[in-house]
Amino acid sequence: MDHYDSIIIGAGMSGLAAGIRLAMFDQKVLVLEKHSLPGGLNSFYRRKGRNLDVGLHALTNFMKKGEKAKPLGKILKQLRIPYDSLQLMEQKRSVVHFPNHRLAFSNDLELFKAEIAREFPDQVQGFSELLEMLEAYNEVDLEAKAEMAKEVVAKYITNEELLEMIFCPLMVYGSAWEDDMDFAQFAIMFQSIFMEGFSRPRGGVRTLISLLMDKLKASGCEIRFNQGVKQINAPEGKLQSVVLASGETLSANRVFSSAGHRETLNLCSPQVNHFEQSSPVGRLSFVECIFHFSCKPSDLGLHETIIFYNNHAKYVYKRPEELIDARSAVVCMPNNFSEDDQEEGVVRVTFMANYDKWKELGKEEYKEAKERVAQAALALIFEISAQEQKFPVFSDVFTPLTVERYTGHLQGSIYGSPKKLRKGETFVENIFLCGTDQGFLGISGSLLSGISMANLHGLK
Repeated sequence: MDHYDSIIIGAGMSGLAAGIRLAMFDQKVLVLEKHSLPGGLNSFYRRKGRNLDVGLHALTNFMKKGEKAKPLGKILKQLRIPYDSLQLMEQKRSVVHFPNHRLAFSNDLELFKAEIAREFPDQVQGFSELLEMLEAYNEVDLEAKAEMAKEVVAKYITNEELLEMIFCPLMVYGSAWEDDMDFAQFAIMFQSIFMEGFSRPRGGVRTLISLLMDKLKASGCEIRFNQGVKQINAPEGKLQSVVLASGETLSANRVFSSAGHRETLNLCSPQVNHFEQSSPVGRLSFVECIFHFSCKPSDLGLHETIIFYNNHAKYVYKRPEELIDARSAVVCMPNNFSEDDQEEGVVRVTFMANYDKWKELGKEEYKEAKERVAQAALALIFEISAQEQKFPVFSDVFTPLTVERYTGHLQGSIYGSPKKLRKGETFVENIFLCGTDQGFLGISGSLLSGISMANLHGLK
């Protein structure tokens, strides 16, 4: 039986980061990925001659070369990845689009401050005090107590619509809670999006994954694709061995799993039966429509990098009653960064979705539903742009069922369980979580999660 210091389940961002970090210190490490490609929630595929990204709209926590003490800089330092290799292209500007107000923001916080002063002049003092509080807050403290963010932020932001507009991008990019988020996660996402901002690696998510894979191989870490985990043997609540889908059995000092809390413990034998209340399955999933046009988004009247669209004064962030909730959406234009590396015009529209409704559809109903959603997304694009509709030269749609199939996350839950295990410790000795259910979300958060858990449980 082959023995490893650490076995990592899942080659998503957190799994790859953990593997690199552990192998740097001469550990014998194995990463197991049940699919043929790395990336997990942030991967890529090719269809009809086109390269398509999954998950990555933008990389948060932008920093310029040479800036110190920034989260992205710390991640790159821990993984020993040169800044220039990311080939980052900054966002131009994005917007939170509500019916009564629009707030633009960029990678310069001063723009967002000016927009709030213009649209909500009576909230300027409260917003300044919120910034001061966030500057002093340690958002990555693994001992931080859980508290809901809206209650905390409402002490500073008294206008309900501004409160909703601030929370909209932060929740849709990083909250496992419905209609709210953990305050520590709010602080992380606020810094990530409003204080530091968006960028995109030239070439999209492939560039980032290629860098991680090159570093993984150079570090000596072993990775196996098309190799899922069938069972984790854990008699008396202690890790003993890992059984692969092929039937091979491996032993390890510890396991890091990015599969999710419930999903990981479901693999354990004997079955752990007392964890359901402490690890509810997340309810939040999405449908995304990807459109390629023969012209660029700017020709369609779309000049922003990302539009966080909502057609009510209140932002409803929860599993919808129907297949999708068309009242809100994230509309992303990959062409509209500081450089345009796309041959065609690309627009991606993301709606919140109901996993159960998609699951109950038959094969033909499922196909028809995807077409209806694509038409709704197109209608929204041209409602926002106020131009005559043009037809794409290519389109594709993925649903919560696609997410579940390719990530293993129950019910296609993008952000995992609303109950996070900040220290990554599970009911089973020497099985640790990284990724969504550990608690650091988004691409930068996932990388940080893998590094943090490797440092805490693998290197100390």
